[in-house]
Amino acid sequence: MCLARLSGNRVFCYTLAMISQKQLAEVLSKYDLSKLTIGVLGGHSALDVCRGAKKYGFRTLVVAQKGREKTYSQYYATRDGRGCVDEVLVVEKFGDIVGLQEQLRAKNVIFVHNRYFWVYCDFEKIENDFLVPMYGTREAVKLEERNVPGNQYEILARAGIRMPKIFASPRDIDRLVIVKVNEATRKYERAFFIASNYNEYVAESERRIQAGEIDRRDLESATIEEYILGAQVNVNYFYSVMNSELEIMGTDMRRQTNLDGILRLPAWEQALIPASHQKAIRIETGHIAVTVKESLLEKFFRAGEDFVNTMKLQVPPGMIGPFALQGAVNTDDGRENFFVFDVSMRIPGSPGTAFTPYSGYLWGDSMSYGERIAKEISEAEMAGKLRSILT
Repeated sequence: MCLARLSGNRVFCYTLAMISQKQLAEVLSKYDLSKLTIGVLGGHSALDVCRGAKKYGFRTLVVAQKGREKTYSQYYATRDGRGCVDEVLVVEKFGDIVGLQEQLRAKNVIFVHNRYFWVYCDFEKIENDFLVPMYGTREAVKLEERNVPGNQYEILARAGIRMPKIFASPRDIDRLVIVKVNEATRKYERAFFIASNYNEYVAESERRIQAGEIDRRDLESATIEEYILGAQVNVNYFYSVMNSELEIMGTDMRRQTNLDGILRLPAWEQALIPASHQKAIRIETGHIAVTVKESLLEKFFRAGEDFVNTMKLQVPPGMIGPFALQGAVNTDDGRENFFVFDVSMRIPGSPGTAFTPYSGYLWGDSMSYGERIAKEISEAEMAGKLRSILT
């Protein structure tokens, strides 16, 4: 199906997932709903999903890549009343999961997608050929990519959510910017560098090209984004289809190598670092649970609600379950403003959100994403509404 959409004077046409509600219904009609299994790709947030699923009585299954399977098959395997992973299917590479469809359907699997799922597997195959019921909005995740029509920037703009200024040309740079460009070797990860004018942009980009860190062709499609000086915070949401209600699951911030190591040093010690080690690398290695003052919560809820309402129009049926708006709180104009510079349209990778109080304010006890997802699936199954939360 080709969805035509007007943006300014341009008409974009992009393909929506070809897994129809009829196909989904046919698959579910053959499931034993009393023996549902929650499946996930082995990485990112798999353990969080499995722990929550076990709490609500589901079996769990992880599809792991050979060489990375011991976390699930050994260390957190279910045994003697411990662990949360009941079964592991090992593949040579993550993308081979498409060939496991019959096995997954035979085990009554509902699959919870995560970032790993989309990074290591082919988008079109997952959207169009992966005939396994998926919890979450299957069509939306590709819109995280910044070089596709209808991407996250367009959604944020249409929703009226504050975001950094985007520069169409490096010659237009008139303030501090962060340049986001694909790495030369790991195309699914981005390299970042800072510049405050065109000359700095040229010098730093050329240095990184010569070092083999980025490719000149990728630089042409890089995003040049105003650098927001503020307190960084990722707001992790859950949109409940069963309750027609938006929840804040928790707030966190990223830990990144080797940037975190550099920032732990006072300025005079940073100056002593050899030039070969001064480059700030922003590879995400974990998260830190953070809290925010209550006066910011309405701003966060409003941004989340505007995003959900826009997604219902742009990618029907809209957001299902988890997503995140990642940004910073800035006070340049004397007021606290939430700027969003990144969107995750699936379960975020931080299990630490459970250790912030926001889900507990709603449910009495703080709840992990895995628990909240399992709760929604359980309620939908009991109400006979599984099809409304699956794609």
